[in-house]
Amino acid sequence: MSAWDAVVARARDWVGKGSQLSWVVPIERDHWETQREFQHRRKVTVVTLAVGTPVLRYALSRKPGSREFYASTLVLAGIWAGGAFASGPLHAGWSSTRNPGKNTRPVVRPMAIGAGAVVFFAAGAAVIARIPALRRPVLAVLNHARFGSLPVVVPLTLITGVGEEFFFRGALYAATKQPHQIAVTTAVYTVATGITGNPMLVFAAGVLGLLVAIERRTTGGVQGPIIIHLTWSTGMLLVLPPLIEYRR
Repeated sequence: MSAWDAVVARARDWVGKGSQLSWVVPIERDHWETQREFQHRRKVTVVTLAVGTPVLRYALSRKPGSREFYASTLVLAGIWAGGAFASGPLHAGWSSTRNPGKNTRPVVRPMAIGAGAVVFFAAGAAVIARIPALRRPVLAVLNHARFGSLPVVVPLTLITGVGEEFFFRGALYAATKQPHQIAVTTAVYTVATGITGNPMLVFAAGVLGLLVAIERRTTGGVQGPIIIHLTWSTGMLLVLPPLIEYRR
């Protein structure tokens, strides 16, 4: 039993046997892979990661608002998504309801989780804005929203977010043996982001990676993680730049 399974088991005992704890208890799995399919997925994810990580570093090192930034970001989204679908089938996932035996696609809960993450980071930004050593790496990322064209940056950021979830919580998660998916996907996502050399971006990747990995485990698919990621990304682009400037 993994550490996460132990936490879930204890939570069940504490709340009571009658509670379903649908927000942490994994949905019943409805798809399986052969060993050959699993090995194929692992090989494709390794190649995709090796190609995508340096492109990520290149994209974030380009001048904010430049054509090179827009082009490389779009290429990166294509690499993540292309590798994910080349590795094998991806699944949307399900969320349990109060009606026994009836599930629905995850929408409301992941939106709430994403909004909560925005509030968490916004509160942190109020502190970071007063510390020059921490404010600089944050502004280095947010400059793409501050100096770029929002009608272009926002859709591009969302496209990249979808591509990342297809790969990291789709292909990579499915290519990792149980019960290590949460730890491995979060670590790999954080390390891949770490190649950018931006400590605040690495911290954000660690927190976001953990949230979406738990959602992936709970729902059994990528729809929930995608919604969390897109909600978080939109909030970061629209809320943090003016907040950082206001608190300076």
